[in-house]
Amino acid sequence: MSLIAFLGAIELGLIFGFVALGVYLSFRVLDFPDLTVDGSFPLGAAVAAVWIVGGGNPWVGTALAVVAGAMAGTVTAWMAVKLKILNLLASILSMIALYSINLRVMGRPNIALLTDDTIFTPLESLPVSRYVIFPLAILAGLAVVTVLLNRFLNSEVGLAMRATGENARMASGNGINTSVMVLSGMALSNALVALGGALFAQSQGSADVTMGVGTIVVGLAAVIGGQSLIPGRTILVATLACIFGSILYRLMVAVALNADFIGLKAQDLNLVTALLVGFALVLPRLKLRRRSA
Repeated sequence: MSLIAFLGAIELGLIFGFVALGVYLSFRVLDFPDLTVDGSFPLGAAVAAVWIVGGGNPWVGTALAVVAGAMAGTVTAWMAVKLKILNLLASILSMIALYSINLRVMGRPNIALLTDDTIFTPLESLPVSRYVIFPLAILAGLAVVTVLLNRFLNSEVGLAMRATGENARMASGNGINTSVMVLSGMALSNALVALGGALFAQSQGSADVTMGVGTIVVGLAAVIGGQSLIPGRTILVATLACIFGSILYRLMVAVALNADFIGLKAQDLNLVTALLVGFALVLPRLKLRRRSA
């Protein structure tokens, strides 16, 4: 694997670190299986791309993408909490609806950003390679988001949200408004995913309506795989494990696709993804069996 491919995998792993944090919030903290991310990821990319192509400030476009993602997550949670639709089914409905909404937002299947200014454009004038400075910038943003998320989940509201995910009935009995916790948690989760989508579009130079396919699989692989390799009970360790899992997943995909002796090609990406996710799901059981042996 070349150095450029390695750095590219690191960059993608860091971008999908935002997705992993969002999936961690819904899947682990709220115990809410959420397929909305397959729609909120391209939604974030679409909103940011349309705003930037229209001559808007890329930072404002990224902020709007975060707001759009939060709205998508809120709708999913609202269907589950208020309409009593099963969590998984509510998220599937949102995912399907978002495909059409994303097409409406973009007005066409894809938008190129190669000639427009993005939040990464000022970095291109620095005397450092794009393959080095982009990942460093994304890492800085991811570190800030991780610190803020940790502080939130350890706050009084965050503890109430965690209690809702652990045992909603007990949390409700202790005076916690579990409906508000689910609504706000799902909004925050999809806001993080949409932020990842906005950064992905600006980093890769385009937004495409199909770019969200498999996002939940990648997020689950990062969360489950990362927490299997770095177990821990604290929120800090859990969030860092998710980011590590995201980077490791992208590196493993890059290694698999760049190893000539294996014979895999770009069209085998879904096959590689399925194998890696399957391994991530089985890994905790293998470790448990090894300990008990």
